[in-house]
Amino acid sequence: MNPELAKQLLQGFAGALKGLRLYPLKHPAIGRQVQSFLSSLMNISQGRTEVRLGVVDGSLFLEDFLFTPDQTAAEEIAALFQQLELHGVIFAPGVTDAELLEFLGLLYGGGAAGDALATNASNLNMPHIRLLLIEDGEEESKPREVFGRAIKVMENVFHDVRLGKIPSSREAMAVVKEMAELTIADPHALFALSMLKDYDNYTFTHSVNVSVISLTVGRACGLNEEQLRTIGLGGLLHDLGKLKVDVAIITKPGKLNDYEFAEIRKHPGTGAELVEQMEGVTSDVVDIVLGHHLRYDRTGYPADAKGHNFSPMTDMAAIADTYDALTTLRSYQRPSTPRKAIERLRELAGTSLHPDFTERFITSLGTYPVGTLVRLDSNELGLVVRVNTRDPDSVQLKILFDAAGAKLTSPTRLDLDGVDAKRIIAEVDPFRKGIEITDFLD
Repeated sequence: MNPELAKQLLQGFAGALKGLRLYPLKHPAIGRQVQSFLSSLMNISQGRTEVRLGVVDGSLFLEDFLFTPDQTAAEEIAALFQQLELHGVIFAPGVTDAELLEFLGLLYGGGAAGDALATNASNLNMPHIRLLLIEDGEEESKPREVFGRAIKVMENVFHDVRLGKIPSSREAMAVVKEMAELTIADPHALFALSMLKDYDNYTFTHSVNVSVISLTVGRACGLNEEQLRTIGLGGLLHDLGKLKVDVAIITKPGKLNDYEFAEIRKHPGTGAELVEQMEGVTSDVVDIVLGHHLRYDRTGYPADAKGHNFSPMTDMAAIADTYDALTTLRSYQRPSTPRKAIERLRELAGTSLHPDFTERFITSLGTYPVGTLVRLDSNELGLVVRVNTRDPDSVQLKILFDAAGAKLTSPTRLDLDGVDAKRIIAEVDPFRKGIEITDFLD
């Protein structure tokens, strides 16, 4: 999708809707905006059987292009769609200006929503325009559903590798596309789920978590949607080579001996060889798989790759891999809390980790990242479950313990803006309070 064409279509659509506040439907000013809308739509439709405009997690998208939340026109149209209970609209080739006028009149007039809107639409002459109601259209991608789908995809990929097959990239690319869209709309929604740690299926969940966190790092570093898909896929596949290492070494609880560590050090190269054979995988994805253990100062492994000119996304994915490792329970370490993990990332910045990328990631998480258990000045304990995208210091808590220290049967929600957040006086270790934080993340 050409971003400029997408923006032109948005401007024509938004301009026509705005004009309806001042002029009747058939006024020339509306007609000019409709012609702009139609011209952009015709250009976008070339080579396509349909063009879809819709809403995912409150953000407007056009085919594979997701408008950023800071675009006022996109926000207004997304809000209008949600108000009308519209999941989206499909334009088939051949749309006329008369149909677009009918469509605009339908959206702007009458106040009908949902089934009533669909009934009104059926009485109009719009053969090339089809509405998708929220209950009838594709179900909106919820973070947990997408996360769960990613776990299933990795199970399939790992199964193929164990059978000696080259895994298909199609499902992995499709789920990463959804993950990237969710991350653009709200970088903290999926990130919260990276706190989910399935210790019985660590390899699956670690792969998905690194993909999710890589997307968060990439968004903080200003990657566009195509680049986010790349880093997300690289994160998902980064440890594929471990499937070729003896499982007894992978699952060994104690310290590895020299032979075992040498075997582990082979997995980036083995993984890169595997993903190179997967259809549609780019060199940047291969870079991530090959270089995620090389460290920023290139003192890591594999040694024979140190002279390679790696994609910057390799350093971004390495930050994600480190963060997930720090916040995961291991036989030799308790998991770090998010804030403790951030402290460790800062210690590693400049040697193991890229300093600028690390700081951008940390800044995007806010002072109290999702998954942080905090004590308020009221002595209540609350879990950070949401962070405001525009102001990372504005958070939403679930209050789990009251001021007297009693655990609440039904947690209550509390929103703190950047100023109110000063009511937080300390971070609390959830292990000491017997709290499994993932039970409370949406």
